[in-house]
Amino acid sequence: MANQPYKVRKDSFFNLYFTSTISITLVLFLVGLITLLIMGANYLATQTRENITISVVLNNDIDSLSEERLYKYLNSTYYVKEVEYISRDQALQEHIEAMGDDPSQFLGYNPLSASMELHLNSEYSHNDSIATIESKIRNFKGVNDILYQKDMLLLITNNLSKLTFILFFITLVLLFISIVLINNTIRISIYSKRFLIHTMTLVGAKPRFIRRPFIRRSFINSLVATLLALILLIGMCFYFQMQIGSDLNIFQWEILLPMVIVVAVLSWFISWVATFTAVNRYLHMRSSQLYYI
Repeated sequence: MANQPYKVRKDSFFNLYFTSTISITLVLFLVGLITLLIMGANYLATQTRENITISVVLNNDIDSLSEERLYKYLNSTYYVKEVEYISRDQALQEHIEAMGDDPSQFLGYNPLSASMELHLNSEYSHNDSIATIESKIRNFKGVNDILYQKDMLLLITNNLSKLTFILFFITLVLLFISIVLINNTIRISIYSKRFLIHTMTLVGAKPRFIRRPFIRRSFINSLVATLLALILLIGMCFYFQMQIGSDLNIFQWEILLPMVIVVAVLSWFISWVATFTAVNRYLHMRSSQLYYI
């Protein structure tokens, strides 16, 4: 027993670096999750706003030239996403299919009017913008009325505003916690190397040379943590997609791309800054100070 050589215990990936990587992965998963929720809520809000229909009801005696002029105007405006012309006959057919009765049989004529159904771009689908749009459309000849659900639109706007505020507040809190946790995790891993850093300064190594392996290791850890976090997030998206079916497609670039960018940039930036500052802290310490920190 006494003749056995003493073995120096080396930090391996499966203790210090493994713990650090898993900790960063969990933090990045939470950040990616809240980003996913924000982008998903924003996507749903956009889809909801663009699905709101504004009906421009036309006079029965409107001439074809006025109809064409109004249709071309609505198609060329920046606030209209889609225009659908519904003739009187088409309106009657839709009424029969929806209600099950034909009013033309007992009235002797078609009482329904032709209309143009508008879907606005989401940024213009609120009451103030629609009021301005409505005043412009009413200036055209042959427009009888403009119909849309004002109360529902107001309700959607208010609820989306509250949801956006709540998610934004949660994001700020979670971002602060993420920065603190990742920073502390990296500082602890470098703390164990403080005597090695001091020894390298004593033999004349330059700060850039000393920082390089720590930054390289930090980059590898953050890359592995980012990949693991994204795998967990994508797997969660697949699970929820199977649960909700085809009613909502989560796999949209508007939802997934910002999540990937936020997770990757946050991981790399915080890891680099934390490593750089932690190593610099020990570069200028005297040997006596290393025992009391």
